Amino acid sequence: MKSLIKISFIALVLVAVVSCKKDSRPNYQFMPNMYEPVGYETYSESEAFKNGVEAQLPVDGTIPRGFTPYEIENTTEGFELAKATLLNPLDSNEIDLERGKELYNIYCAICHGTKGDGQGNLVKREKILGIPSYDDVGRAITEGSIYHVIYYGKNAMGSYANQLNEEERWQVVAYVLDLKTKLEK
Repeated sequence: MKSLIKISFIALVLVAVVSCKKDSRPNYQFMPNMYEPVGYETYSESEAFKNGVEAQLPVDGTIPRGFTPYEIENTTEGFELAKATLLNPLDSNEIDLERGKELYNIYCAICHGTKGDGQGNLVKREKILGIPSYDDVGRAITEGSIYHVIYYGKNAMGSYANQLNEEERWQVVAYVLDLKTKLEK
């Protein structure tokens, strides 16, 4: 008799537990504010901040992770300074000419040509004119000048600072100098 009561009680508890479970809704939450945060509209008014607006600007001087500021200005003097002083921070073990070639073919070869001779597809189709070869006598390009032009652009060429990160820009610089040496032979 006692075992029948125990079995009935256990069966009743199991039926109660199984019958309370609904897969269509979440279980009971002990601290609902932790699971369901209060949503704020981006430009709504709020007393949480001094200026009364939810959308806040980053603190002055904030630099995004992985970003290194480029201190040289986008002027003729800045270009000359970069040309004279800026050197590739990658050592010979970090330079990957295959990666540089891949990036160059994606972003540069359309105008400058795959050999760096200024005969890219857009030049051949006469969409863009006047792209000099890397080995032209009057064009004394250096690591710094190439990097500066990739970062800011020059003449009809726009900036590629948003398309290439710093390491990728230096890979392209190394590949352009490699193309220049191949053209000078």
